Amino acid sequence: MDTHDVSDVPEYLRYLQVHKRNLKKAQALKGRPAKSPKSKDEILMQFMFRQMMNTKAPANPMNIRSSFLPPAYPPCHTPFSKLRKVMIKNLCLETHHRERYLLIRTVTPADTMTAVMAIVEDEDRNVLMLQLYNQELELSNSHSLREGTVLVVKEPYVKVMADGDYGIRVDHLSDVWFVPDFDELVPLSWRERVTQIDESASSWKVKASEHFNQGDYRSAILCYSKTLDSHPSPELVVIAQLNRALSFLKSYRFDAALKDVEHVLQVSELSEKGLFRKAQALYQLQRFKESCEVHAILAEKYPDNTQAAHEYSRASARLVEQDSGKYEFRKMILEAKKRRPPTLDRATYIGPVTIKQTQSHGRGLFTTETVKAGDLLLCEKAFAHAFHDEDTSQDLRLLLNVDMDKATIGTQAELIGLITQKLYKNPSMIPDFVDLHHGTYKSEDVLEVDSIPIVDTFLVERIILLNAFGCPLSSRESHIGCMKRDDDTANRQFHSSGVWSVASYINHSCLSNARRSFIGDMMIVRASRDLPPNTEITFWYKSPMSRDPKEFPVNLQHWGFKCDCILCQETRSTSSSVLSNRNRISADLRRLFKTSRMNLREIEDRISNLASIYSRPASEVPHLTLDMPYLSLAAIYASSRKQEKSVEFGLKALESLGFVIEGGNLPHVSNAPLVVKKWGLMDVGVVGCWMILFFAYRELAPTLASQAEGYARVSYKICVGEDETFDKTYSSLSDRADGFLTTAK
Repeated sequence: MDTHDVSDVPEYLRYLQVHKRNLKKAQALKGRPAKSPKSKDEILMQFMFRQMMNTKAPANPMNIRSSFLPPAYPPCHTPFSKLRKVMIKNLCLETHHRERYLLIRTVTPADTMTAVMAIVEDEDRNVLMLQLYNQELELSNSHSLREGTVLVVKEPYVKVMADGDYGIRVDHLSDVWFVPDFDELVPLSWRERVTQIDESASSWKVKASEHFNQGDYRSAILCYSKTLDSHPSPELVVIAQLNRALSFLKSYRFDAALKDVEHVLQVSELSEKGLFRKAQALYQLQRFKESCEVHAILAEKYPDNTQAAHEYSRASARLVEQDSGKYEFRKMILEAKKRRPPTLDRATYIGPVTIKQTQSHGRGLFTTETVKAGDLLLCEKAFAHAFHDEDTSQDLRLLLNVDMDKATIGTQAELIGLITQKLYKNPSMIPDFVDLHHGTYKSEDVLEVDSIPIVDTFLVERIILLNAFGCPLSSRESHIGCMKRDDDTANRQFHSSGVWSVASYINHSCLSNARRSFIGDMMIVRASRDLPPNTEITFWYKSPMSRDPKEFPVNLQHWGFKCDCILCQETRSTSSSVLSNRNRISADLRRLFKTSRMNLREIEDRISNLASIYSRPASEVPHLTLDMPYLSLAAIYASSRKQEKSVEFGLKALESLGFVIEGGNLPHVSNAPLVVKKWGLMDVGVVGCWMILFFAYRELAPTLASQAEGYARVSYKICVGEDETFDKTYSSLSDRADGFLTTAK
């Protein structure tokens, strides 16, 4: 939703078609020996040269790197004890070597492009390229994939790469195992030195501490584990588990950290470090109530622990947010502007909503009580968020999916890596995530083999395709760009993306009753109209106001249903000649508004012609082609101090969006309030329209002015997620007819 889909753009469609042809050619080689026609020296020289050129290449903000997804294949589900060893010389092209494993070591440093790459050799000294996908975070430092690293690739898949060379491609994290130097699998010829190793528990603990101090948490965890396997004393068991728990925390493996400290607390119930690390792990798993309960014990038993006191305060603040939905939105906006990536330390609030089965659209989100327009339905922290900084030279990624015939530009490829890493490191999160809608994709129901989590990368990718949202840094920033008529901002495609699990259950409707907005990695969903209990919440996946008329009804084939909202029904039932007539008059109006000497009488006549084409009232079916013409006229008349006309066309603009308003017409009936009986579609211009009415009423019907401003504030809150910044964005002192402050930042 709102991602930069370029599947139909000719330039990128060609990429997709070329990739399909390459795949077809590669499939024709299936089963042939994977022996490269190049010598070992040639392969090594070519790799090192390419690595050198990549290092020297200057940054270019317009770079778009292609990332190709192969046809989906499942991860290895076979226990390692049942796998048989295979050598490179026995590998075949375009083949998944089931029930086999490959033992290799790197003979070059790693290089990172769309994958982490290195040249590897087996015990026969035969070499191939190795490509590890979705491992960027895991292998980002020199400790992880340095030259000489020994690996096991389970059920290796050898493919013909885009340049025609051959390579081992690994998409699933659990299909590769980094073998420690001390493991029996490592051949003697690959060991740095063959000496007698002191395998006492205390020796392993010392090695672990050395690795930890160097920031090599993977090796530290392995050595602390060896400490625990080497018959340590009871005291050393506690020390090793506490230290391993800290290594797990540093590695974002919060499930494992929690398990270690639970073991410590069984032995030493009031261990200060054990309690503190348990509270930290629970916090990172967003189990804030439990974290606070542990912190309460810490505060009572160890009142002088100032760091714990600070963390207790932080956890308590998250718990308040989680329970009440009260946030300091202005602070959140400032934090999102400063942080890169804009990951906010905030809790998720789930308001008066619940997940239920719909009649025809699968599961959906429903209200549990009466809510009013502007009420907060949920404020959700992203399960994962991949940020693209438009102000830097960060490359964009073109993700090509042949299985789904999709091409997207943005951070979706990065998002796949972030989510697979998060699930792999914290398997307690797997069941809820894989329960999200994934269409027809079938994945084997195996979550663990050999105590290693199994995460199907292609299931993650399919969930992202159907559930990810494109998002701005902040919706207020996007709103300001639209109001400034800054085409670079207003028309900017969202290259940042994320998955918000609860919001993913909200189904599409062009005639939506809720609206989403963003601050960093937080999504805010507010009701855009009054809703009774047990109402399904909907929002548009793509705004009907920004869509070409030819895009009605909206294409929802990937979600398995058609939009049946009243707008799409009306489009289906309207003749092509009527639709063409609407489009023609709309185009004429856009031209008339751009002329240097506008003929307002001609514009009003043309608008009347357009309005007469609609057969049903806007209160039933919004007249979307009339919104901007009416609003433009209202602004023009407001600027020329013709306030009666600005009220007339301001109200018509709102009514064209489906609003039903009473008490707003002039002349004003004494004591009659201005009331929105029914809220319509919440377009970005609605806030300014209410402000136009506010200025006019201030002169002509003062009792209505504050009510119009109140509706402007509610509309602003719905559009950008909060109203704390309203007075920094709109003001009665503005020199614009719609009250927008051109100095707003």
